[in-house]
Amino acid sequence: MRHNKKFNHLGRTADHRAAMLANMAISLIMHKRITTTVAKAKALKKYVEPLITRCKEDTTNSRRVVFSYLQNKYAIKELFGPVAEKVGDRPGGYTRIIKLGVRKGDAAPICFIELVDFDERMAKTEIKKKTRRSRRSSKAEAAEAPATAEAPVTEAPIEEAPVAEAAAEEAKAE
Repeated sequence: MRHNKKFNHLGRTADHRAAMLANMAISLIMHKRITTTVAKAKALKKYVEPLITRCKEDTTNSRRVVFSYLQNKYAIKELFGPVAEKVGDRPGGYTRIIKLGVRKGDAAPICFIELVDFDERMAKTEIKKKTRRSRRSSKAEAAEAPATAEAPVTEAPIEEAPVAEAAAEEAKAE
C-alpha cells in the first residue's frame, strides 16, 4: 500500500533530491525563471513556496530557517530583498508553471517555472478606455467633415530676404 506518500521522489535518493531542489530554488530566486521538466517544476513549487512565505517576515530566525534549506547567502539576500518586496501583499501562489511542449531527445514534458510578480508581460493589466459612441455624435462629425473640406486652407507665402541684403548686413556687422 502507498498510504501517506504524496511527494514525487523524482527517481533520486533523498539527499540527491534535496540538493537538486535546493539548487533549482537558488536558480529560480536568482534568475526569476528557469526551464525544467514538469515533474521537477511541480516538486520545486512545493519546495520554494513555503520559503517565499517565510521571507515575508524578515527576522533572524526566518533567515536562518531559509538558509538551512538553500545554503546560499546571495540567494537569501535576493529572496529577503526584491522578492519579499514584490510578494509582500500576495497571500500565496508565488510561482507559475507554463508548459512548453516536449524535449526533443527523450520526449520529456518541458516547462517554465517563474516567479509570478517578476514577469512584466504577464503583469501588464491595462484597462482599456471604453468609449461610448452614439449615432448623434457620428452624424455631427459627418456634417462637419464636408464643411471643412469646402473651405480651402490657404497658407501665407513665406518671404525670403534677398541674398544681396543678407550680404550687406554681414558687411555692416564686420
